[in-house]
Amino acid sequence: MKKAIVLAGGTGTRLRPLTDVVCKQLLPIYDKPMLHYPLATLMLLGIKDILIITTPKDLSAIQDNLGDGSELGINIQYKTQNAPRGLPEAFIIGEDFINNEPVCLILGDNILYWGQLNLLWNECLSVQNGAYIVGTHTKEPERFGIIECDRNNKVLSLTEKPTNPKSNIAAIGLYFYDHQVVDFAKQLKPSQRGELEITDLNNIYLNKGTLKAKFLSRGTTWLDAGTVNSLMDASNFFKIIEDRQGLKICCIEEVSYNMGYISRNQLLKLAQKFSGSNYGKYLEQRAKNNDTE
Repeated sequence: MKKAIVLAGGTGTRLRPLTDVVCKQLLPIYDKPMLHYPLATLMLLGIKDILIITTPKDLSAIQDNLGDGSELGINIQYKTQNAPRGLPEAFIIGEDFINNEPVCLILGDNILYWGQLNLLWNECLSVQNGAYIVGTHTKEPERFGIIECDRNNKVLSLTEKPTNPKSNIAAIGLYFYDHQVVDFAKQLKPSQRGELEITDLNNIYLNKGTLKAKFLSRGTTWLDAGTVNSLMDASNFFKIIEDRQGLKICCIEEVSYNMGYISRNQLLKLAQKFSGSNYGKYLEQRAKNNDTE
């Protein structure tokens, strides 16, 4: 799988008044914009061809922050979703970008701290017939979309915020689909709330018997930043880890260097952009140390 879509739309209602003046996905999670975290996840998975879908209002700000990705050794394209019509519309909007190939979808506020990215993710990245939905354990399953699986991780049911959960595995907003996803998305009808539902899309694969689940390993943390309190909690979480380790998390410039997308000299050039800040000093030091995580 070479392509991914980052859905960075929405109005950030629960984060107002912050989102009245700043795009939700550019709000800071400790020392970097929120959007850098899902972008780093895709880069760590080896995906370099990325489409960011956002609102017309937020497009210019996100473009100013990330550009076309060439400085990071990746390709970033942009499209807009004019109104919140649901997650599956991302595949319809991105049809030309997808070009009848498998594609990954990640939400722009999906914040992951990877304990380890191991080779098991190759199953998701090489999917040719079917789809993968990613889940993690939660102690409050009634708050999330819940995945019920058999012993082979084949999905048995998907339930949105169940009163009597069949499992404690929550869907986190990271999906891997085969080339059929655009056609399936076009078959969907809006729900009672007027949106295309990701659960309906996943149920098409479920009914065909081709939907599987992948679980985050222990040591991997999924964080929510949908409210002011959770935004602060996420920032504090990363501050503690970075202070203890002396290493940054989801630093997209460093990820590019470690993945071999850019050279040492290119990393030093990026460090100069942040001259005078601790972030710039960190990038410069990482380039000089020639370290990789």
